[in-house]
Amino acid sequence: MMRPPPPALSIAILATFLVWLAPASAHADTVRAAVATNFIAPAQALGAAFEAASGHRLVISSGSTGKLYAQIAHGAPFDVFLAADSTRPARAEAERLAVPGSRITYAIGKLVLYSADPTRIDADTSALRRGDYTRLAIANPDTAPYGRAAVETLHALGLYATAAPRLIRGDNIAQTYQFVATGNASLGFVALSQIIDHADGSRWRVPETLYAPIHQDAVLLARATHNPAARAFMQFLSSDAARRIVTRYGYDSQPR
Repeated sequence: MMRPPPPALSIAILATFLVWLAPASAHADTVRAAVATNFIAPAQALGAAFEAASGHRLVISSGSTGKLYAQIAHGAPFDVFLAADSTRPARAEAERLAVPGSRITYAIGKLVLYSADPTRIDADTSALRRGDYTRLAIANPDTAPYGRAAVETLHALGLYATAAPRLIRGDNIAQTYQFVATGNASLGFVALSQIIDHADGSRWRVPETLYAPIHQDAVLLARATHNPAARAFMQFLSSDAARRIVTRYGYDSQPR
């Protein structure tokens, strides 16, 4: 007659069995993402989808692209960088702050002139040309690509000299939107993604011929070279599921 295994062996067998059956989430890791301010809402949606699919956790820190890059250069503990331009991720690769060859374009941003006043903006440039506004909000063009696109637009329209004395600059595109939403600025250049889900106020979608394309690139940072969760998130950004989320928030997605 076979004897039952000793208690210690039984416990070992049970432990091995439980490890075998444990879900992937038991081995989940955290991905720390530095995300440009314009992309916070879609990044949260992407994070939820990524977490549901992988069991990993996405932790988002946001700011202007320029300030996030400065933090990365000074050793901030981020794993991935979702910028609002392509310049700084490329620079991160060149300066070995990022994994060479990991850079992808995850979204192409759109610029909008917006006012909280539903009657102020028509479907053209008249709100700018009338000049009857007190303040025009833009993001800081030195650190925020949407601010740079706003300056390019004003130059293209021949209106920069008129607008310059009335410009107020947000540290990032989120603060720029707040200037307009609270009435501290009559008008402001914001990201389409910030207003796509509500119909208040008035707006003019800036033709893309008036500013350089806002290619928003992501890159895997050097500290996450051996982080499988961070690599999984970068792969997820190129998936069809991610593209559907990106386009839902008013961006173009980079074709394969």
